[in-house]
Amino acid sequence: MNGVLTLLKWVFRIITAPVWVPFWILWKLGEVTGLNAVIEAIAMSTGFYVVYKNLTRKPLRLSLTMLAIFVAFTIYGTLTAFQNAFDAGVELSADDRLVSVNKINFTQPLPISYVNRVRPMEGVASVTHLNWFGGYYQDPQNVIVTFAVDEGSFFDVYGEDLVMSEEAKAAWLGNRQGLIVGESIARLNGWEVGQRIPLNSNIFSQQDGSSDWDFDIVGIYTGSDPQIDTNSIYFHYKYFNETQSFGGNFIGFMAIKTEDPDLNEAVIKQVDDLFANSPFETETVPEKVFNKGFIEQIGNIRLILSSVVLAAFFIILVIVGNSMVLAVRERTSEIGVLKTLGFTSPRIFRMVLGESFLLSIMSGSLGMLAAMGMIGVVNNAPIQLPTLIMTPDLAIEAFTYMALLGFITGIIPAVNALRLNIITALSRN
Repeated sequence: MNGVLTLLKWVFRIITAPVWVPFWILWKLGEVTGLNAVIEAIAMSTGFYVVYKNLTRKPLRLSLTMLAIFVAFTIYGTLTAFQNAFDAGVELSADDRLVSVNKINFTQPLPISYVNRVRPMEGVASVTHLNWFGGYYQDPQNVIVTFAVDEGSFFDVYGEDLVMSEEAKAAWLGNRQGLIVGESIARLNGWEVGQRIPLNSNIFSQQDGSSDWDFDIVGIYTGSDPQIDTNSIYFHYKYFNETQSFGGNFIGFMAIKTEDPDLNEAVIKQVDDLFANSPFETETVPEKVFNKGFIEQIGNIRLILSSVVLAAFFIILVIVGNSMVLAVRERTSEIGVLKTLGFTSPRIFRMVLGESFLLSIMSGSLGMLAAMGMIGVVNNAPIQLPTLIMTPDLAIEAFTYMALLGFITGIIPAVNALRLNIITALSRN
């Protein structure tokens, strides 16, 4: 029996290692440096030592409670980073950029001649066109966001978002089969500048019946913001238009850069009025609106992720709140002794509430550190996902939730301890 209990104890220690190992390391470092003695002296003078001893008197309960909070904040940090990454596609959209698609559906084409008719309009700074290629690399499951674009005007519209050297831009313009790839997708597939790769299309085919095109990687672009998606690749529309077997001289959509965001509505009206009652009517909207609508087709990502986080926090609130109430109830007679020794009721109140805050902040901070590790793992995983980032705003928001959790779970036990009189406390077993 003792052997089984010992085995279970070691299994528990291994499972909860992410919680207690960092504290054990810090404690050992404090012993070596003498910092522990200094901290103990300060703790004794401030009452923190009593809070610490009360918190650690039940190691099993403490470990399980910390583990629950740790898991909740790990989930929160990771899923919120996902949510922010998806939202970045909308939030980082340029205010002066419009998207014009076929009014029937964005999957329907537009004549390429529309581009030259839009370019001289008042308020239009530049315009380019893009066409979805439906590309994949080697395996049909390895789908890659691929566009055939007008290489001459592409960076006039998207140059503020996509960063690439002038040498790479010149190489792209000078190579009919040139391909520029995003940093993320290049890293995922092990691509390098100078490499020649084949890309297949699940939509188009060449005039000889083949569905694969050969390209030379001439440049790798990065995002001007860390959260700009770099999982896309771009090649010359002229090369695509000359070699495809059907759909020539048609494009997917136009991207229009206006001279000023205040002119957006006027430009939208000009474009849509120009092509009204034609076989290919347009619907022009700000890029932010277009991206938001596209993401919403996947589903309400924010609602899904928020629901998971909310459920996790509700469960943790119940667990931690119950643990704190039970812990204080067990110490009723001790609270009476402390009051007999001269500890005032407000001081007892602060100690109980401080215990709850300490538990929440310690466990939550470890959870956020674990979330940072998870984010690093996801960013380096062989899957196409937006770049995840632990932003300062996310960290501040997490700390606020830690403090709020500590207050909510500790306020009832603290108030009960505050109101407890000495006679009642000492009379309880």
